[in-house]
Amino acid sequence: MAQPQTASPPSPEPSADPAAREKVELAQGFTFHLLKGIKQIGMYRHNEAKFPEFLGKAQEALAVYTDKHGPLSLKVEQQNLLLLGEPLFAEDTPLPYKFYRDGIRQIIFRPGLTVEELVTFTLIALSEPERGADDVLAQLWRANLEHVEYVVVEGFNVDGASEEEVQVEVDKVVNYLYSRLKTHSDDYLRFARVSTEDLDAKMEGVEQVRGVVVGGTYASDTLKAQLQKEIEQEENERLFPKLVSAVFQVVEGGVDDATLLEEIFVQLLDAMLIQDDFATINQMVLKLRALEQREGADASNIGRLRAYFVQKMGEEQRLTRLGETLKLSRPKNAADITRYLQMLDEHSVITLLTVLETIEVPENRQLLCDVLAPFAKDKPDPFVVRLASDRPQTVRDMVYVLDRSQHPERLKMFGQVLKGRNLLVKLEVMSTIARTRSAEARRMIAEMLNDPISQVRIQAARLLPEFDPEKAFADLIRVVRLPDFEKRTAEERAALYGAIGATGLPSALAVMTQLLAQRPSLLNRGKVLNDKLLAVQGLASAGTIQSYKILQGVVEDKGQPVEVLTAARKAMYQTKKALFGDSSPEEA
Repeated sequence: MAQPQTASPPSPEPSADPAAREKVELAQGFTFHLLKGIKQIGMYRHNEAKFPEFLGKAQEALAVYTDKHGPLSLKVEQQNLLLLGEPLFAEDTPLPYKFYRDGIRQIIFRPGLTVEELVTFTLIALSEPERGADDVLAQLWRANLEHVEYVVVEGFNVDGASEEEVQVEVDKVVNYLYSRLKTHSDDYLRFARVSTEDLDAKMEGVEQVRGVVVGGTYASDTLKAQLQKEIEQEENERLFPKLVSAVFQVVEGGVDDATLLEEIFVQLLDAMLIQDDFATINQMVLKLRALEQREGADASNIGRLRAYFVQKMGEEQRLTRLGETLKLSRPKNAADITRYLQMLDEHSVITLLTVLETIEVPENRQLLCDVLAPFAKDKPDPFVVRLASDRPQTVRDMVYVLDRSQHPERLKMFGQVLKGRNLLVKLEVMSTIARTRSAEARRMIAEMLNDPISQVRIQAARLLPEFDPEKAFADLIRVVRLPDFEKRTAEERAALYGAIGATGLPSALAVMTQLLAQRPSLLNRGKVLNDKLLAVQGLASAGTIQSYKILQGVVEDKGQPVEVLTAARKAMYQTKKALFGDSSPEEA
């Protein structure tokens, strides 16, 4: 309980103690950058994404102090913050008054404070309770900042009562709660039935005290962690399993009131979702299914209960709660979440698609897409509609789901995406289409050779040889011989010749050899040089022994231009390494 406070010895003047002076200067650096950040926030209050940047230097200055001197404990005055008796703000400011008004007399910043926590703390300090916001104390309590602590009063004093009287009344509260936690019976849930009405009934004559701190010996962090672990184990290993087991004993014994049983199961479902205990939920569904199969013709009630339970699992508010779990971090129980989602029916598809758009972690998006794929095979309409979305990530997800579903008409659906304007999405969809290796896929890729975007034409040229080399050669050589081919970018022309070489056909090598054999004249010297360099590019892409020998002959032909010799020597080395590794052709 509260103990009388003894006067501490006066601190030395910071100016006389170099260590104290250093502490004060570091703390003043922190408050300087804090005020500067607050001014920037005031100017750009609408741009919340910039707040961490505005307070970044303040967080760095605080980290310098805490790394060297440990926690920064500041005394709160009405218009300033004090450290070792020294004010930290150059002039009085209204910032500390809101904390002082709510009874906060000390603020402690612990090592490890993140910039996100500092942003939250600053926004609380800038809030305006007089305009409807919660008081600062309530906001700090709700924010639960891990590295920020505060002391509400420096002692345990209540106007009109002595310290001994206050101790007696607090002892009444503590003794009552302690008696409710003590039991030798088998009623494990008895402690859960402590209500505010029970407490008020037992506390007749006890003055309610608000906004005070009980001083005394505090629990260590180790003890807190141990108790928390024991409570979690008690819930997960004993309480919930026993509760679920008791409910199923009632089910197996037969219950006439089906509505009451449904309500019990829904309450259990919500309790498990709060604990993120998807494994127990999955076990409940499996056990209901087993009971349904065991009862046979008499299992109609069990079947309705299972269907009702699965329906509640797929309701919007519960799937939204699951989406919050998946939104920003990878869960530890991803397999259990997958099994949970796989038990849902088609009525949950629209809600799951809405949840998918809120998830930012790629692995979690893929988890949800894998669950949605079986639904897309039977009813693809909700997914096809979203192929026209303005969000590229949504389009990517729908393409992945439809491709994973193996829907027979999925290539036609992808054709809708190829008509869009988003370049990256079009390139990804083309790669997805190419994986099918069907005649329809080859036709769609070949049509992309006429696309108005150069990068799309390049992608199409690189993908065509993977289907039918002879048809690819015919399509590509037709493009090369178009009148406007010379006006295309160097990258596209190199990609076209590289794709022709990648077919590996003798006719493709003959085209390259013919280009290399050209002799320039005074008027076409530049064009011939470019054609020869493109031919070298095509031979390098072929990557065969025949192309290696042709390149070797080019290197030995001293009549070739220097640029061609250099490019051929480099291509020959790359081909040799790809074919033979580090050994020579003769050794291979």
